[in-house]
This record gives sequence, structure tokens and C-alpha cells, in this order.
Amino acid sequence: MATKIPSPFIDAVLARTDIVELVGGRVPLRKAGRDYKACCPFHEERTPSFTVSADKQFYHCFGCGAHGSAIGFLMAYDRLGFVEAVTELARRAGLEMPQEGRPAIKAGPDLRPILAAAARYYQEALRHHPAAERARAYLKGRGITGAVAKTFQLGYAPPGWNGLLGALAKDFEPALLERAGLAIARDGAAGFYDRFRDRVMFPIADARGRIIGFGGRVLDQGEPKYMNSPETALFHKGHELYGLPQALAAIDKAGQVVVVEGYMDVLALSQFGVAHTVATLGTATTREHLDRLFRYAPEVVFCFDGDRAGRDAAWRALEQALSVLRDGRQVSFLFLPEGEDPDTLVRAEGAAGFQERLKAATELPEFFFETLSARADLSRMDGRARLVELARPLLSKLAKGALYELMIGRLAELSALKVPQAAALAPARPEETAPRVQPPAPVRGGSLVRQAVALLLQYPALIQEVDELPPPGRPGMDVLTELVAVLRETPGLSTGAIVERFADTPHRATLARLAVWEYPSLLPDHGGVMRDIMRTLNEQARAAQAKDRHTFLINKGNLTPEERAELVAYLRNRNSEGQ
Repeated sequence: MATKIPSPFIDAVLARTDIVELVGGRVPLRKAGRDYKACCPFHEERTPSFTVSADKQFYHCFGCGAHGSAIGFLMAYDRLGFVEAVTELARRAGLEMPQEGRPAIKAGPDLRPILAAAARYYQEALRHHPAAERARAYLKGRGITGAVAKTFQLGYAPPGWNGLLGALAKDFEPALLERAGLAIARDGAAGFYDRFRDRVMFPIADARGRIIGFGGRVLDQGEPKYMNSPETALFHKGHELYGLPQALAAIDKAGQVVVVEGYMDVLALSQFGVAHTVATLGTATTREHLDRLFRYAPEVVFCFDGDRAGRDAAWRALEQALSVLRDGRQVSFLFLPEGEDPDTLVRAEGAAGFQERLKAATELPEFFFETLSARADLSRMDGRARLVELARPLLSKLAKGALYELMIGRLAELSALKVPQAAALAPARPEETAPRVQPPAPVRGGSLVRQAVALLLQYPALIQEVDELPPPGRPGMDVLTELVAVLRETPGLSTGAIVERFADTPHRATLARLAVWEYPSLLPDHGGVMRDIMRTLNEQARAAQAKDRHTFLINKGNLTPEERAELVAYLRNRNSEGQ
């Protein structure tokens, strides 16, 4: 089945898929160093042993041995066939599936180079365009430093109808700029015009720092005040978070992520040292937002205005949070003083003052019962019954665990019900069970060939260190030879894509194990290790060939003068080396 889809198309699908995003949408991932961890969805366990690598674009469970690329994960988790999984990932990536029998692959264009080029154009315009003085004055008036503007790649879309179109015309067709959300087709006439004009530009990037869209703020009068890119193959407003790649290191250090509502709030907080901050893109908080946030930190703090609108927005965020909360995850709400936003507050109180406010934020359970209690008269029996009725559908969203039990206990206190009665009225949602997967045989031995395969698999760029391959015959050389051929033919493949290339070969299981193999040689200075391994392999191969040759000469008899001289030279050399 897999062979019906051309390898280059599968490579393109995997190149445009972030396995962390894919898996994280289905499994609650936590950052653990450079990778992400979770309890395995394919077998029951209490200690997380399921790892997803953004660098390798590969997942592996050290408990049950489940492993694979984004394609393999969809097949296992969503129980899809190979073609179904590729089709789903192609749809997400904006690629058109090749039709059976067609030699060429018709795939949608990769929009990222267009968006990256647009970001460079906007940044250059902010620095040098004659009309950018107003944009620079606006940013300066808001207290944004040059360093922050550089970190967040701020830019400026000049006035006029075709500034960006003209600047990128040499490299990209106008229709591609429209697909990327950067241009708009003219009504009733041929041609296109720039979507963003005379606006300060805020590039929006995915977790890997790749630009997927833009937000633009008008400088004078005009509507809308803030305008985001439209929905594209890459940009989905209800999923994305502004400032995420810039905040990741600080989020990891703080163990907490702060969610605000505006671009300028993110910039100001980051500038003042509260760098673990992101913003939603003018939309209500979604489950997709929360799934992503909990992937990076165990605690999420939402900042909202303290007025009625802010509390209503907080409640909507709470309703979404209940379905993703489980033991070890925390949500809090920081309600700001009237007339203040995070930007003005951090400038007035500094980072220390803002951090104190974060520490005093209202915990989700407190906000939950405070809000519901205000809707029911707890001095009356029927009022307490109303409280239970209000809480019941919401608590049913919670996963069973300590937090669920504590929330049920608090409901019992407020309603004067016994805990079992309260629990019966708000049953926890059933937990899904997953099929068991048999672990594969462990990787054994540490031969040089195995080390070379593991290094190339885990660090494909090391193919540049491979000049000469030893001749076949040595154990494992067939795998190494085929791997080198693939990497030379198609540079830039991820580990997951490489393993997928070998899906229909006997080498698949070996490569999958080596993709996560930890061995003392797989340390920093990978290039030096790789060069040493290849040099040793080739020296050993030449020595073995020489030994075979001279064994043949010794047993031959009736040597020619040239063969006799060759044998004497070999024996002298061997004796001088103490062999």
C-alpha cells in the first residue's frame, strides 16, 4: 500500500508536519529537555516513557517500544491505514494527494518561504521606508526598544497597493501571495493588491520559529484596529499563540506560561523580564490553545480585565480548561485593576510587582465555585440544589483523579450533600484504554557500523562527513550503504522521514531502534565522531583486503618476482608493527 504513494510526496508531507503539534493534539505532552514526554497512549503506565522529538520528528515509547513518524502515529492512534494517514497529513499541510498512475506529484506550494520573505521585507521597511517614521514613533511611544523589535521581528507594511507584491514579484507569483494570506484578488478585475498596508507588522510563528502568518496594527484611524492573516494551509487563528517561540526557554525555566490578549502586552512583559508570556490572536481560548500550553508548562495563568467582559472571557477559558485538566496541571486567573492592561501594569510596577500579582492569581477551583455560588442562593435548599445542577455538567468534563475528588468534595461542602451523592451527580468522564504493544528486541552491541548508522539516522546532516564507504561484506554494511544513498539523494530528511523511507524493507525495525539508541559515542562533536568511525572502517577494510591478498600469496606458491616482492614488503611491515 505504501509504495503507491511516491517517496518524494511522503517526504514533502512529513517535512510540512510537526509531529509535536500532531501528537500534542491527542496526547498531553510535557517539555522534557529538548524532547516532550507523556504517559504512553499505547499501553498502561504511571511513569511517562513516551517521548516525542521535535528534532528527529519521531516518537518512541521506551516501555512498550511503539515508535514511528507522524504517519505511524496517526496509523496507530487514529487506527488509520497508511494511505488514510498520509491523506490526512497532506490535507493538514495543504498538499494535494497524487493521483494513482500519474508520474508527477501535484502538491500545493510550501508557503513558508513566501512568508519568510515577506517578514524580511516588512522589517527592512520599518528601518528604511520613508513612511515608516510614524511606525517607529508609535513603537517608541509605546516604550518598545530596538532589541525587543529585533527579537520579535517587528516590521512595517508601507502604504500603497502593491509594495509587497512588487518586492516579491521576482520570486513569487501574486496568486501564491494570496494563498499565503498576503494579497487579495481584486473584485471584478484582474490582479491583486497587498492585504496589509500602513500597519505595524507582528510576525506570528509556530513553535519551531517558522513564520505562518502576520498581525498588523493600524497607525491612525481605520478598522479593524488589529488585522490578522486569514485562514491558510499554515495559519489557523484558533490554534496559534503569538510569541510562542520567543517564550519557550522562559516557559521551561518558570514552569508556567502567562496568557495575555494583545501583541503589545507580550512585547512589554518580555521587555521587562516576564518573558514566559504568549497571546491569543483576538479569539477566545480554545481547547487547542490549552492542549498546546500544557505541552510546555504544568501551569497556565490567564490575564483578563477585572470588569464583566474580562470575567466572562475568563469563564469561557475555564470551561475549555476543564476538559484538559488532570492531576499535575494548574490554571489560574489574574484579574487586572480597572483601566490597566499587562503593558501599563508592568511599566508601572516592574517585573517584581507583576510577578507578585501572578503569585496571587485566583486558582481555577476558587473561581469556579465563586462564580457558580453567585448564581445560587446557598442559604436555601433549592439554591444549593441549583448549585449542584450548575456544577454537574461542568465537573463531568474533568478527568478522574485527585483534582476531581477535591472538586467533588468542595461541591459537597457547599451543597450540604455527602461526597458520594455529589460524585454520583457529576460522574467523571470515562478514560479511554489503548491496545497493548509488544516491545521490540533491544539494540545490542556497539559495532562501528551500528554507530555510523545511528549517527546518520539521528543527525542526518553528518552525511557530509561520509566521503568513502567500506566495501560490502561486513555485518550491517547493507543498511549503512542504503542509508547513505538515501541521504545523498534527498538531503534534509528528518529521522522520522528516513525511517519511513524504509517502511517496506527488512531494515525498518533496526532503524527504528537506532533512531533512539543512546550510546557513549553519540555525544557532542558528532562530526568528529563520524569522521573517526568512517576512517577506522575504511582502514580496517583495507587491512582486511591486504591480509586476504597476502594469505592468498602465501598459499599460492610459484610466485612471480612482483608477487614475491609484495609478500616480503607485507611481512616486513607486519613484523615492524608487532603483528
